[in-house]
Amino acid sequence: KEWMPHEYVPWSLGRDYADLGGEPWDPEQSRLSPIARTALEVNLLTEDNLPSYHREIGRTFGRDGAWGTWVHRWTAEEGRHAYCIRDYLLVTRGVDPVELERARMQVMQTGYDTQEAPLLRVLAYVSFQELATRISHRNTGRHAGDPIAERLLTRVSTDENLHMVFYRNLVKAALDVAPGPAMRAITDEVISFNMPGIVIPGFARKAAQIAKAGIYDQRIHHDEVILPLLRHWAVFDLEGLDAEGEKARIELAEFLSQLDRQASRFEERRAQARARADASG
Repeated sequence: KEWMPHEYVPWSLGRDYADLGGEPWDPEQSRLSPIARTALEVNLLTEDNLPSYHREIGRTFGRDGAWGTWVHRWTAEEGRHAYCIRDYLLVTRGVDPVELERARMQVMQTGYDTQEAPLLRVLAYVSFQELATRISHRNTGRHAGDPIAERLLTRVSTDENLHMVFYRNLVKAALDVAPGPAMRAITDEVISFNMPGIVIPGFARKAAQIAKAGIYDQRIHHDEVILPLLRHWAVFDLEGLDAEGEKARIELAEFLSQLDRQASRFEERRAQARARADASG
């Protein structure tokens, strides 16, 4: 679905930085809360690593026929996510541009590697990842406190949702063609899942801050990412599994129960921490 990134950036707010005779960046210039700045930085740096993602999906899918059409179109769409979010942040002075650029250089020099994961595992991973990214962008927009940022991130999350639907449908087809291996791939990716931004400097600390703010946490991951996809694929009603597929399904059910318990404990600790903070002032 065509959209024009330049229509989502408030260009009139832009002004020169210090080296061109303007003002250096200062946190007071940002219209974003500290947690919104952190979330937007993580979202942008994740999108920035696109050359690595393009290499990996090109290796997995190939570049012939429909696969090649998809790989290049997906890459083009993801590319504009990065530059329009960056344009917004630089124009509005939302984040420290020096630190952002240093982090971008580090992330892209680290790259992203699927360890030559096979096709079915990549399809399962990107189904979960695209949905997770959609929700992360959407919730970041809601926390931004700026209607322009929310409008932009809502538009980006719409793209991510369309990408997820494409991959989700391929996994559904894979379950029809090869239910056992597809179930194994789904289980392996649910259990080992990490966001592609894991290579971002300080990612664990930033992810914890994002979780505490309720932008993206274990409960969201369990309830809004994993379960909707598993329901769509009807994995617990699937028939015709081989022994390995049945074993994978059992492992999946056990992991989901564990993740649900972990999410509940996190929610309880977060509520207690907020209650203490409210009581102290």
